[in-house]
Amino acid sequence: MSYIKVMSESLANKIAAGEVVERCSSIVKELCENSIDAKSKNIIINLKRSGKDLIEVIDDGIGMSYEDALMCFKRHATSKLLKEDDLFFIDTLGFRGEALPSIASVSNVLLKTSDGEVGTSLELIGGNLTKDQGSDLKRGTSIKITNLFYNTPARLKYLKSDQYELSSIVSLVERLALSHPNISFTLNHEDKNLLRTSGNNDLLKTIHEIFGLQVSSNMLSINASSDDYDISGYVCKPEVLKSTRNYMIIMVNNRVVRNYDILNYINEAYYNYKPDSKYPFVVINIYTDPTLVDVNIHPTKQEVKLSKINVLKEMLIREIRRALDSKILAPDVISRLSNKNIIKESFIMDNEKKEQNHSQITMDLNVTNDLETKEEVEEVNRSHELKKLTPLCQIHKTFIVCVNDEGMYLVDQHAAAERINYELVKEEFQNRSIKRQSMLIPITIELSSSDFIKIKENMAFLDSLGITVEEFGINTIVIKETPTWLKTGYEEETLRAVIDNILNDNNMDQMAFLERTIQTISCKMSIKANMDLSKEAMQVLLDRLILCKNPFNCAHGRPSIIKFSNYDLDRMFKRVMN
Repeated sequence: MSYIKVMSESLANKIAAGEVVERCSSIVKELCENSIDAKSKNIIINLKRSGKDLIEVIDDGIGMSYEDALMCFKRHATSKLLKEDDLFFIDTLGFRGEALPSIASVSNVLLKTSDGEVGTSLELIGGNLTKDQGSDLKRGTSIKITNLFYNTPARLKYLKSDQYELSSIVSLVERLALSHPNISFTLNHEDKNLLRTSGNNDLLKTIHEIFGLQVSSNMLSINASSDDYDISGYVCKPEVLKSTRNYMIIMVNNRVVRNYDILNYINEAYYNYKPDSKYPFVVINIYTDPTLVDVNIHPTKQEVKLSKINVLKEMLIREIRRALDSKILAPDVISRLSNKNIIKESFIMDNEKKEQNHSQITMDLNVTNDLETKEEVEEVNRSHELKKLTPLCQIHKTFIVCVNDEGMYLVDQHAAAERINYELVKEEFQNRSIKRQSMLIPITIELSSSDFIKIKENMAFLDSLGITVEEFGINTIVIKETPTWLKTGYEEETLRAVIDNILNDNNMDQMAFLERTIQTISCKMSIKANMDLSKEAMQVLLDRLILCKNPFNCAHGRPSIIKFSNYDLDRMFKRVMN
């Protein structure tokens, strides 16, 4: 007796629905992608009860003939793959031929479509055709989904709350609109408009229509090409950092995708402009030959694999840093005040322990010893539009109040010193000019067996930092030489931090680790908050800060300076009213 049977098409579709139709937003995604592939210029989405009672998608695309309308509900029926080789040249959003039959198998469907010559209306319940009749000839397609998951109660039971489902749909439509700024998207819920984009093919305008002026006015354009990849889009200034990766929106050939390698590359490009706990807001489209992209990894088609990924990595990091380096200015306080969370973040102190040192610090700021001339300072100023600053006082022994002709500034003294030291130390490494000095009293560090092995593996790397390390008995190392630029009195604290970085790094990417190490060294050797500074010390700090390539952020990305322009001050005191 044979136990193996071919399952019915209805059962196969329900199983496929478990992968393709996860929630209401999955249905909206599949239907909208079909509309996009149909060359629509306007797509309207109507919802009732967050899609649980009704999902309707209306487009003005090419529509379908009567035969195609019947065929589209057959499993694996598609107009986008005609032969096996087509799988390697996918340039449409849909291609598997599973979405419509899967959706129809767990809902009621009413399809109206016309190719301009024939109008067709079909009704299906649970995947079975119940009505077949003519319809009007208006070109395009509308499809209504009701009674969702009526025959799969387990799936219906595990739908999230109405607000959660609605939020997922809104987020999805936002990303579809960003990936296709040439298409107008309209999203209505309970007859109330939630989203509308113009579809004029202006990505920045689409960003503005979705996220508002606070975001769109703080975006920087990127555009670059290589033999394998073209990238274009917008990346944010540090004023628009987010607490999650959800606003890192990546498209490959106009398909919104998930690829954690790409997200990490973008995050790496921002390493010097943001704290580790924050993430940039970016909208980037990556164009490449379809043969370099594998989208057939998961039925949702959101995960992709890319060939020649190192070429893309280099391009992304280079272009994002170029945009940031060329445009970053001191954050304007008025724009920051429009977002309470952002202004609050700007004044958050380091989580590090603050040294309670009340003595006057004069000139010993442990930064470069050779002060440039006034002319050199003014020449550098022109490159980043920050004129010479004159200190007035300290606030809470942490922030320096200073002025120039353009207005008033608040400078975080620790962030400023960290930036100065960061650029100094990085230049030392780039110029390979590291000099060593012997320690009068070598530092001995005891380790566990596993930690000792890891440090032994990285002794050559420590040596490249100018740190001479030797074995000293069982699971113990001794540090005998250090680079000359290490701050006197802070050697052990800094060196232990470097050792901890090595022990806590699981990947040991040498370039990325070197960058984090330089950040750590720069932080540890900088003046801290809660330290008194004399006027002379403040002036030295400010003079050296404005000579930096990027004086506006510390090595970890926090703001080092916030600007109150003369106009801002007049506005705050109602001297001007516009």
